[in-house]
Amino acid sequence: MTDVFPARASRRIVRTEGGLGRIPVVGVSPVIEGGVYPVKAVEHERLLIQANVFREGHDAVMASVILTSPAGTQRRVDMTQVEPLGLDVWQAHIRMAELGDWTYRVEGWSDPWGTWVHHAEKKLPAGIDVDLVVMEGRDLLARTADNADALGVTGAAGLLRATAQSVDAATPVDELLELIGSAPIRRAMARFGPREHISPTAEFPIRVERRRALYSSWYEFFPRSQGAWVDEDGTWHSGTFRSSHERLEAAAAMGFHVVYLPPIHPIGSAFRKGKNNSLTPGEQDPGSPWAIGSADGGHDAIHPDLGTFEDFDEFVAKAKSLGLEVALDFALQASPDHPWVAEHPEWFTTRLDGTIAYAENPPKKYQDIYPINFDNDPVGIYHECLRLIRFWIDRGVTIFRVDNPHTKPVEFWDWLLERVAETNPEVIFLAEAFTKPQMMAALGKVGFQQSYTYFTWRNLKWELTEYLTELSGDMAAYYRPNFFVTTPDINPFPLQSGNPALFAIRAILAATLSPSWGVYSGFELFEHAPLAPGREEYLDSEKYEFRPRNFDAQPNLNLLLGTLNQIREDHPSLQQLREIHFHHAPHDRVIAYSKTDGDDTTLMVVSLDPDETVESLLRLDVAALGFPGATRFSVRDELTGETYEWGEQAYVRLYPGRPAHILHVTPL
Repeated sequence: MTDVFPARASRRIVRTEGGLGRIPVVGVSPVIEGGVYPVKAVEHERLLIQANVFREGHDAVMASVILTSPAGTQRRVDMTQVEPLGLDVWQAHIRMAELGDWTYRVEGWSDPWGTWVHHAEKKLPAGIDVDLVVMEGRDLLARTADNADALGVTGAAGLLRATAQSVDAATPVDELLELIGSAPIRRAMARFGPREHISPTAEFPIRVERRRALYSSWYEFFPRSQGAWVDEDGTWHSGTFRSSHERLEAAAAMGFHVVYLPPIHPIGSAFRKGKNNSLTPGEQDPGSPWAIGSADGGHDAIHPDLGTFEDFDEFVAKAKSLGLEVALDFALQASPDHPWVAEHPEWFTTRLDGTIAYAENPPKKYQDIYPINFDNDPVGIYHECLRLIRFWIDRGVTIFRVDNPHTKPVEFWDWLLERVAETNPEVIFLAEAFTKPQMMAALGKVGFQQSYTYFTWRNLKWELTEYLTELSGDMAAYYRPNFFVTTPDINPFPLQSGNPALFAIRAILAATLSPSWGVYSGFELFEHAPLAPGREEYLDSEKYEFRPRNFDAQPNLNLLLGTLNQIREDHPSLQQLREIHFHHAPHDRVIAYSKTDGDDTTLMVVSLDPDETVESLLRLDVAALGFPGATRFSVRDELTGETYEWGEQAYVRLYPGRPAHILHVTPL
């Protein structure tokens, strides 16, 4: 395989000779698989770099992050020692505006000025080596002035020289310490002061992608259901791309960014599934869109009932005019009628009885779907998949939701996603993988910009707290969650009650916990009937039949969905993942958490009880809110417009008709 498919040479890590270096730097993070894969970031996102930096003896050390842009320009960001996290922990936050492949390294270095200040603060008040200490300080100031001059910063150079002349052994100690500790001198010395024994780490990669890779609101619908109708003879007629324009307008009105379409390709007839996944379809049953391929074509064809390529192009153009992007399903599988079956039988698995193996997820069977065997002809399969992706990119598709990527080799996705990134870095891939944690993590590491998650099955307070702590921690370097509240395949057990308050609670949690979230149409109408008791599937699933809906039926969640998306748009803190903090609420059915980005702070207090009123005290972590030292806050509920004044402790009362506060917090 390595002879056929080139390695990701552009990302190979540059190692530094000499082991740890004169000033050891260890434990650098974030780093993905030793630097083979890039850390994920988006434009202007706040990214934390951390390392352990130390040296022998007692002389001062410092550390800096050196960022190299895609154009090759470098920027230095000095790190700060953070003792509460442990010994010798250094941190810096960085933001990158330019899209593309960056690198960073951490440099540990000896800090003569820091060492001198430490000695001066100890020796001068004690009258020890006063003349020598003053001489050394004057020399450091003068040398730093020369550095500033060399960089053309004459103002700083003049300040440093004037200060050097003022440093005198006869100056009272308190005045001398005040002089060298002044803010202008500290800034000048930090910027231009001597750095000795610079010890760099390897260069570690960061890929900065467009903001939509992190922050997005998705709306999923089946075009064949939009405008589907029954004539006088009882014959069903499919909805089309043209009849779906109204749903595009509705998604845009609710503030969604992305409309996701299940497969739009021809559907096979062999072993076609009927209503509720039955094996005996009626003549009018349209079949599952995921059974791709017929005599009308395969993955590069459109189901004729949906329209023509011209109709699809108009659909994409309409979406763009509304500020929407179109996401297509990319499902690498085939119906028995797919052209691949005849043209490339080697792409499938033939069993000992001569039949082609169909898809199974016991006890479920998918006789209408043949999985692809990537080991039989990897060159042919890989390049055909790349051709298909580029085919739809050329038709204006910028996002792909990949069906079951965990059933394909990880090295295939590594290859495919890197090839697409080389020519179309704007394209985003969402991994639809509900599987083992290591596989989900691996898909994120090799390049999927977004991933489905376990959110659907995280309902209790401790489950949500634990899961978000994990997602926003080390995982955030490679795994971007998309919290879909439901999918065509998943009718969550709690929502099967049909309680509107619980639908609202799950929408609020998804929209505020994760920067990306998604809604499958019908959720806003509280669709909840299960296929059977104990089954996490929908009765009369849209996967197997036409499902036209009256989206204006009352009650519905249209207003809430639009409000949530507008709140997200107004608050940068809700558009990021890494800065989330959980606050103490003693009630086990009340969860409180805040998110911060720059000077924007939001605080969410959500009831997890859709049936009863809950009351709870809150104890707020003021530092986590970004306001250390503050004792009073103005909080504005973005759901209602009401404003309150809170302190470090507050009281909330939530009930099914008003299950949450989404608060914009500012200090008083």
